[in-house]
Amino acid sequence: MKTLVMIIHPNINESIVNKRWIEELKKYPENYEIHQLHEKYPDEKIDVKEEQQLIEKYDKIVFQFPFYWFNCPPFFKKWLDEVLTYGWAYGKSSGYKLAGKRIALALSVGVDEKEYSTTGKYKYNLDQLTSPFEITFNYIHANYRPLFAYYGIEQNTSEEWVERSVPLYLDFLEQL
Repeated sequence: MKTLVMIIHPNINESIVNKRWIEELKKYPENYEIHQLHEKYPDEKIDVKEEQQLIEKYDKIVFQFPFYWFNCPPFFKKWLDEVLTYGWAYGKSSGYKLAGKRIALALSVGVDEKEYSTTGKYKYNLDQLTSPFEITFNYIHANYRPLFAYYGIEQNTSEEWVERSVPLYLDFLEQL
């Protein structure tokens, strides 16, 4: 079964890691469906029914985005607000269309992992900072899975460093 990878990156052409991950995923069209929200909706006007129909086709869904300002890009929040509707994602007996689907986050993170700890600069780890996503997906009865994070993008942009992320990301996707 294919995995739907939802890319939410407002500046994908300027990205190093996210763009490289997309390039790698495109080598395996039998395994991954890539859906770039900013490319699909440059005006950010979401076709809710189309997005819901797309999501319904997949049992494994990954939301890939840069983690900044301790959150997701605003377009992802808008997508969640508009697509996860009452009666479809939750609420009525006809709702819960994402029930049981395996959902995870794949994050590119600017600073080193040690900064996201109780003794680090930000005092919280990524599991804590992304808990609203876990709560949201649990609320709609999806099977929220542990996240993937590749840290240190602000300090490491060498080709070797970027390439090290690729097998780690692919392994994460295969384990989903």
